[in-house]
Amino acid sequence: MKFIKYFLVFTLIFTSCKSKKNVTDVKEIVRNMSAKKVARKHVAANFDKKSVNAKLKANFNNGKVKQSISVSLRMKKDEVIWLKGTKFITVFKAKITPTSVSYYSPFAKNYFEGDFNMLKKILGVDINFEQLQNLLLGQSVLNVKEQKQNVIIKDNSYILSPEIQAHIFAIFFAVNPTHFKLDNQSIVNPLKNQRLDVTYPSYSLIDNVLFPATIKIKAKQANRFTNVNFFLKSVAFDTDFETPFTIPNGYKELKL
Repeated sequence: MKFIKYFLVFTLIFTSCKSKKNVTDVKEIVRNMSAKKVARKHVAANFDKKSVNAKLKANFNNGKVKQSISVSLRMKKDEVIWLKGTKFITVFKAKITPTSVSYYSPFAKNYFEGDFNMLKKILGVDINFEQLQNLLLGQSVLNVKEQKQNVIIKDNSYILSPEIQAHIFAIFFAVNPTHFKLDNQSIVNPLKNQRLDVTYPSYSLIDNVLFPATIKIKAKQANRFTNVNFFLKSVAFDTDFETPFTIPNGYKELKL
């Protein structure tokens, strides 16, 4: 089913709480600050736990199909991202490593094994494992300390952008002045009318760790769009878990 293919791809892009508190109800007034200092504070706010075990709700809309699904997310930082989607029954399982993207659907009886080109076809931009991981954690998909940044203040956020943008696309990061995680990040390719916007409307403070409570992804290409919204239900950090993944025999391979 075509919907299953596209929905599963996007669920790759994105929890028992001891303490949970929304920290974005009040936002500090942004003050003048150098780009270097904003970048340094954003990197300092990066997620520093070894693993994530989360429960999410995901809403999908591409103009033709609207669907909601529950998603289990298990992440071993820098090693693996494992997901299982359910809607009464298991809809899919997926496993992403730094070198591969694999999933299968017991519902559709199909599977895919390949690399990150599958995400490029949908999002319109190159994305690797580290960038996908950062996207899920509210961190910039590029290391803002690796090259010089410009900074402006807009909508009470610090907007960082590389002094030298890439030839094909431009990228922007809106940094929150309260906790220095991201308010949003955008990758724009005007020549191909492609745009990816990832917004973080709220974060939760859980066991002294800031974690995105909501992630909104909007991908636009030429004459089509896809929106996926993730809502955090619960999350635990640094717990032990398995990431089992075996494609059953007899499933049909999907060609993307």
